[in-house]
Amino acid sequence: MTNLLLLGFLPSGSEWIIIALVILLLFGGKKIPELMRGLGKGVKSFKDGVNEAKEEISKAQEDLDKPAEKK
Repeated sequence: MTNLLLLGFLPSGSEWIIIALVILLLFGGKKIPELMRGLGKGVKSFKDGVNEAKEEISKAQEDLDKPAEKK
């Protein structure tokens, strides 16, 4: 139910154009590529962190699945 309510508040096609124009006016044409580059680096860093966490979890799971060695 709440997902359907949230969908009603998402911007449609023409609203995205207005948002883009406001961003262009606020930051200017020269600053936007720098912002997007920083955003891309942030997303890449986040993905790397998620992948690293997944690897750690799978490694720990493999260690738990191994039978204990007898001495």
